Amino acid sequence: MSDKQATTTPEVRRDAGALVSEQGRTSIADTVVSKIAGIATREISGVHDLGGGTARAVGAIRDRIPGSRTNLGQGVAVEVGERQAAVDLDIVAEYGVAIADLAGAVRRNVVTSVERMTGLEVTEVNITVHDIHVESDTDEDAAARVE
Repeated sequence: MSDKQATTTPEVRRDAGALVSEQGRTSIADTVVSKIAGIATREISGVHDLGGGTARAVGAIRDRIPGSRTNLGQGVAVEVGERQAAVDLDIVAEYGVAIADLAGAVRRNVVTSVERMTGLEVTEVNITVHDIHVESDTDEDAAARVE
């Protein structure tokens, strides 16, 4: 075995990633990555909610149905390949939080969580802040104005 062969073989295995081995291939569904990214985003202090206005409205209705579960992938779109994933997040930030710092913390947590749990390389995390939540912006206040 020459030196060139010895160095080429490990590089091929490393490039193939943890999801491909001699024993087989592991595929990870988009919904899995979406849920991981959604949970990782919600863990960050300063994130009030995920999703744009319509997604949040549908989520609020769903949450009122007995026995329903929170959609952990709400506000998250992903593209998953064999070795890499890209994540797009739509969030609502808490008022008073520095948005640039919040985005950085969300990115770090999403990248760390997705890479640790899936073995995929996260190539990008794009964040769109759709709104700022102010404490007086509650559903009860909105209902009182509409009476």
